Amino acid sequence: MPNRPLHRLLWLAVLLLPPFNTMAQTPATPAKTSAPAADPAVDDPFLWLEDVQGDKALAWVRERNAESQKLLQARPEYEPTRARLLEILNSKERIPNVSRRGDWLYNLWQDERNPRGLWRRTTLAEYRKPQPAWETVIDLDALGAAEKENWVWGGSTCLGPGYRRCLVSLSRGGADATVVREFDTVSKTFVAGGFNLPEAKSDVAWVNADTLYVGTDFGPGSMTDSGYPRVVKRWERGTPLAATVTVFEGEAKDVAAGVTVDDTPGFERVVFSRSTDFFNEKRFLLRDGKLVDFDVPSDASWLFWNHAGGQADTLLLELRSDLVVGGSTYPRGSLLAADAAAYLQGERRFTALFTPTATRSLAGFTTTRSHVIVSVLDNVASRLEEWRRTPGSAPARTQARTGAHSPAGFVKRDIAAPFPGTLGVQGLSDPMLRNDALAEQYLLSYTDFLTPDSLQLGTSGTDAREPLKARPAFFDAQGMRTEQFFATSADGTRVPYFVVWPKGAKADGSNPTLLYGYGGFEISLQPGYSGTHGAAWFQRGGVRVVANIRGGGEYGPGWHQAALKENKQRSYDDFIAVAQDLVARNITSPAHLGIQGGSNGGLLVGAVVTQRPELFGAVVCQVPLLDMKRYHLLLAGASWMAEYGNPDDAAEWAFISKYSPYQNVKPRVKPDVMYPKILFTTSTRDDRVHPGHARKMAARMLAQGHEVLYYENIEGGHGGAADNAQRAHLQALEFSYLWQQLGR
Repeated sequence: MPNRPLHRLLWLAVLLLPPFNTMAQTPATPAKTSAPAADPAVDDPFLWLEDVQGDKALAWVRERNAESQKLLQARPEYEPTRARLLEILNSKERIPNVSRRGDWLYNLWQDERNPRGLWRRTTLAEYRKPQPAWETVIDLDALGAAEKENWVWGGSTCLGPGYRRCLVSLSRGGADATVVREFDTVSKTFVAGGFNLPEAKSDVAWVNADTLYVGTDFGPGSMTDSGYPRVVKRWERGTPLAATVTVFEGEAKDVAAGVTVDDTPGFERVVFSRSTDFFNEKRFLLRDGKLVDFDVPSDASWLFWNHAGGQADTLLLELRSDLVVGGSTYPRGSLLAADAAAYLQGERRFTALFTPTATRSLAGFTTTRSHVIVSVLDNVASRLEEWRRTPGSAPARTQARTGAHSPAGFVKRDIAAPFPGTLGVQGLSDPMLRNDALAEQYLLSYTDFLTPDSLQLGTSGTDAREPLKARPAFFDAQGMRTEQFFATSADGTRVPYFVVWPKGAKADGSNPTLLYGYGGFEISLQPGYSGTHGAAWFQRGGVRVVANIRGGGEYGPGWHQAALKENKQRSYDDFIAVAQDLVARNITSPAHLGIQGGSNGGLLVGAVVTQRPELFGAVVCQVPLLDMKRYHLLLAGASWMAEYGNPDDAAEWAFISKYSPYQNVKPRVKPDVMYPKILFTTSTRDDRVHPGHARKMAARMLAQGHEVLYYENIEGGHGGAADNAQRAHLQALEFSYLWQQLGR
């Protein structure tokens, strides 16, 4: 994957919440057990609810949980919905998502017998079979039981080309903070005396079998104000962590310091970075033991594309701002290719592999050994393009340094693939291997709102593909349909949205309708199949709507940048415009219109319901930001100021204060201020977006006389749930609430 700003710590900058599988801004440090220092200038009677593990705060949480669960679990749809959702979530017929490591395809699998999951592996030959034989590498449930810990999988970093040694991250209860332990995938045991990091928000990278680069909590001053590593050290095997040598430092005001190691034989490079804000980095290349500037645009994603024994060495750049070189301007949203060695010596010659238009944007890319496969969004539907790298004579200085040939050019080919919907592409090439049987192969997935996911094995240069897996239908889509409409926002901008109609639904204004949005951090919401929504919503006659509002990435970086900081209100105006358009088209009416969003999307629904409460009959506000006066003081909040602004700056607080839900919610005064009953959900173990946001908003609204439901899962991290049983329970509560509020 390309190295984006915050490329390692923030590789999933946003997690999509159900139905998209949660989204949230960056990972963060562990939730503190004591209350944060109060700002004496803050008049906030509910500040005590920021004490995550405080006895008084948890007593309040338990009381709210009991009230909400008693009400919602008593509804007739709760138990059959919970049981059906759990059945879907645990289905053995789900497609196992895999990542390649050498000869193996690895997968994390959760079901009713393995709620925390099996980290397991199989071969491609086995994976082709309807029922592959899987080999368990780590049983998370057994490990947790043996160690008396509530372990949740946090990922792994393995050392190629053998991939025997891995750094395994384990989270307590689903938090972003993890312990890191060295693991042997052959003996299937943790390495005695191996690398071991205590619980923290850590960033680790292999240098070689006996050396790591480590960013972690080394003590006072080693973390940034955002709660991420500020210091990177080199750690030699057999030496204590306290004896590690500092090799790179950022500043306290930075979001994070990090390191990327490219260990491709013949092309070894190390890049250190300072994330100066969420979208920008300063990068430094390690050359002959010294750090030199790696001169790429600070907000661009970058990737050195090469392979062992190869002749070509290419730098790929994904732009998020215009790049002017000589007499040429490459617009933001472009994908550029350059000869890497020549670039590092000062040459600035590019081939544009993708240039955006008004309706087409870059959704991402992957590589095989000799191809770049580009994913394009065409009015929020996926298309694929393939660029073949053609070898040629390299400049003399490039040959002198590498003895290699640089790419002389690229040849483009459109890939025939299903449309419209969402395509996912994952290259299988291993750059560590000289002779790689999978060098030109990739996995291609397709889905849309009414089509279950399918997975095929493709080969670059051809449209012939081998079917591998297909998820079964979890609901009857016969008679259903999907339409795309455009609403007109307050400033005249056309905003696309999708409407998924259940069988027999008519535009009569009475349809229970659930409108979902996000609108931040350049995250695109694309069509996707949701078995849980099919079973719990469509089959009962509900309409589902997905809004592609500004702040997202549906039309490239400009669509995102149009709703930053002082322009954040545009996201809310767009969402309100979609809601109004649904009513104008008679698809629904305010009494039957519900809205849902999580994390930044929780801020979205919190803002629009405080601005236009008369438009909505229900609000599901999940793991939200809501107190925008203090968000930057809580957990990872300081890292998001490039998106929202700094509330301590009077000029920026002037625009933030106009939409911050916690500061704008008003006491209940009939008939002028009447909010619909709102359901807030969060997690005690969310160490990314502080649970205090949801707690305080619910408490303030209750004190103001509003009807509020609140549910806080004790585990689950920012995803809200740690296993499928918890997910099924949480989602059944949400659907029960929605039917209570929106049913005919």
